[in-house]
Amino acid sequence: MLEWMVQFAVSFLATVAFAVLFHVPRKEYVFSGLTGAVGWVCYLAAVQAGWGVVTASFLAALVLTVLCRVFAVARKTPITIFLICGIFPLVPGAGIYYTAYYFIMGQNTAAADKGIETLKIAVAISLGILLVFSLPQRLVNLLALRPQKEKKRGSR
Repeated sequence: MLEWMVQFAVSFLATVAFAVLFHVPRKEYVFSGLTGAVGWVCYLAAVQAGWGVVTASFLAALVLTVLCRVFAVARKTPITIFLICGIFPLVPGAGIYYTAYYFIMGQNTAAADKGIETLKIAVAISLGILLVFSLPQRLVNLLALRPQKEKKRGSR
């Protein structure tokens, strides 16, 4: 349990640091951090449950993007503020590094294996985001507990 709390805290802080780097408004730091931390914990839970890293990345991207859309509606802020920072912990930076490392070291088979896995993770994250963006805005408004106001009939 302590390890999960540490993972949550570190991913939260890393996401907030990324938000600072991208000049996110200060009042949105906590929410940006939460998106990254929740996405990372979902990824860890899926990996620990025995799912592969590609499937875990897809699931984490789904959860993360739903949370970003809800925060965007609730906070009346563009979704990119939360989404760009929130996916930071999921981006397969180590995979990119090891692909280049193996390639430079002449281990072409290992480079190809790692490169393909990294590409699969990147595509899984993209598909997770795309799938959530295809959900109707009304559903997101219900999740954010801010239903759109109906237009009054006969108003000027």
